[in-house]
Amino acid sequence: MSVPGIQVFPGTYRDSLLLLSATRAMEDGPGVSWATAVMATPAAVEDLTGRGISSGDLAGADANTLVLAVRAADDQAAADALELGRAAVFAEPETDTASPREEPGRPAPRTIGEAAARLREANVAVVSVPGPYASVAAHSALSAGLHVLLFSDNVPLAEEVELKERARTLGLLLMGPGAGTAVLAGVGLGFANAVVPGPVGVVAAAGTGAQEVMSLLDRWGVGVSQVIGVGGRDLSAGVRGLMACEAVRALDADPATEVILLVSKPPDPDVARTVIGASRATPVVAACLGMSAPDGRIGDALLADTLEQGARQVAQILGRAVPGPGEGLSKAVEHAAAQLVGPRRSVRGYFTGGTLCYEAQVVLSRTLGPVYSNIPLRPDLGLPAPPGAHVCLDLGEEEYTKGRPHPMIDPAARTEIMQADAFGGDVAAVLLDVVLGYGSHPDPAGEIAGTCADLVAGGAAVIAYVLGARADRQGLDRQRRTLRDAGAIVTASTAEAARVAAAVAARQPALATAGCP
Repeated sequence: MSVPGIQVFPGTYRDSLLLLSATRAMEDGPGVSWATAVMATPAAVEDLTGRGISSGDLAGADANTLVLAVRAADDQAAADALELGRAAVFAEPETDTASPREEPGRPAPRTIGEAAARLREANVAVVSVPGPYASVAAHSALSAGLHVLLFSDNVPLAEEVELKERARTLGLLLMGPGAGTAVLAGVGLGFANAVVPGPVGVVAAAGTGAQEVMSLLDRWGVGVSQVIGVGGRDLSAGVRGLMACEAVRALDADPATEVILLVSKPPDPDVARTVIGASRATPVVAACLGMSAPDGRIGDALLADTLEQGARQVAQILGRAVPGPGEGLSKAVEHAAAQLVGPRRSVRGYFTGGTLCYEAQVVLSRTLGPVYSNIPLRPDLGLPAPPGAHVCLDLGEEEYTKGRPHPMIDPAARTEIMQADAFGGDVAAVLLDVVLGYGSHPDPAGEIAGTCADLVAGGAAVIAYVLGARADRQGLDRQRRTLRDAGAIVTASTAEAARVAAAVAARQPALATAGCP
């Protein structure tokens, strides 16, 4: 039996990293069985009341209200845990000696305009507020003459179009909504990776898609000039590529950019051609997941149907050598397949990156047939899946993140789901991504390694891909080693991981390298 505890702080917005810090602090308290620090969005309030928090305690709470909530062994344990959470969210931030200091006693700026006036050299604003308020904040940043990385999601389509049309008239970039990744002038924003500079400019309507190609190019010694995220809807008929066109034009005019790589889930074909045509002199490669054309082109661009293929085509244009398929894959598949006992034939994918989940479905479906998902390739492949089906889940979608941080920030939710669902007797291969970089968990492989080892001991194969650059703080080689030590097969790309999973499930080692670029 546990008792609830709650503290509510109106008008106190905190970002995801601080909320995660507070959640962990409370979870570590003695006698705590559950804890969360959230902003009181409707989804979060629904989750809190579903866990036994009184709706009366949440009366009047809105998306700008901070809520700390726990369930603990007794009232004292709950109170102590809440105090740990309060200390975490109200801790004084460490002073960055490289950044401008505020005058003693001078109040912090309360608007974007005030902040821009104080920091005159700034030219980009990152907006990460609840969706209903995001457009107002983004318009304020545009009015201050700032480019905008709009991290917020749940922004209505009409507001997105209005923001992008206004940004275009002002000669500014409006990246988003839902733009979680960018690298501008060597500075990573959102979930970016610490990549080397190079000649490839990336325009991406897919956050982890941008991370995948920038990391591949980094590891191959090619590098990127800029990475401009435009939001997942930008290449739709509704948004008409408004910002992708501006991004391509900017890269076309950039002397440091020799090739442009456009990254997207299947776009509106006419919009894609318009975006590609915005480049007058710089060659374009379009990595549009799952999209194909008889001549391998869309407009004037080479067309790749995986992120891996798109990055390889860019490297080929530049005359750069890139690695072939990972050594020893066929032997690893033979060994894994030999350990399978009984009717194990299905693949289960548990992804923190939505674009990586989508790409895995594209690759798996080529050899294994239908793959079911919460972000399916076709509407008829949505959940629930039939027994024994292949399933890939994007655990960053809203149904899995209500009341808790994104799994790239806090992998605990994925571990819980895997422990509940991945040990079925029909599962041959469990497919995972581990995403490194700014904003991601400091040791994501360490968080999942124990579950991986249990899965392998239970008779399934685990195939994992570590998305990361050499300079990422989590340590690319260290993360790979952790997973290998847990018994996982570790691959060089998401597409390669999916090929290996298919080969294990089908017990056909040749599939691990079939169709490799």
